[in-house]
Amino acid sequence: MGEGVEWALHSCLNLGWNEGEAATAARLAAFYDLPAAYLNKQLQALARAGILTSAPGPRGGFRLGRPLEKITLLDVVVAIEGAEDAFRCRQILKDGPGGSTEVDYRETCVLNGAMRRAELAWRRELAAQTLAEIRDTVERTFPGTPEHTRERLSTLRR
Repeated sequence: MGEGVEWALHSCLNLGWNEGEAATAARLAAFYDLPAAYLNKQLQALARAGILTSAPGPRGGFRLGRPLEKITLLDVVVAIEGAEDAFRCRQILKDGPGGSTEVDYRETCVLNGAMRRAELAWRRELAAQTLAEIRDTVERTFPGTPEHTRERLSTLRR
């Protein structure tokens, strides 16, 4: 998984604490000293997925497109990384000893089956956890985070 997923997840949480105020990619990038152009690509991907909305202009920027309760970790991962499975069986057994072009090894390969089960378990876990649950845990553990985030975002460059 690329670093863009981490950046996107943190940006969504920060926008959740920003109380509906828009924040530019530059401001969100400055929060963690990230490259603004690269973060902007991640934010645009989130907007295409409906996780964020974006508006141009002097009061524009990014906002949550839906409540954190309706955004799962899987939603963000898929928006940034795409929906393709992490493991893709290329059926190399066809070219190995005893291999056959008549067999669909995606169906019979024991390794493919194991990787597929692991992928499904991982996706189920990500789909079962919302950003609201993450937010709530952060707020219980670090109660000053929402106010600190709002203050920091308000003082960073646009």
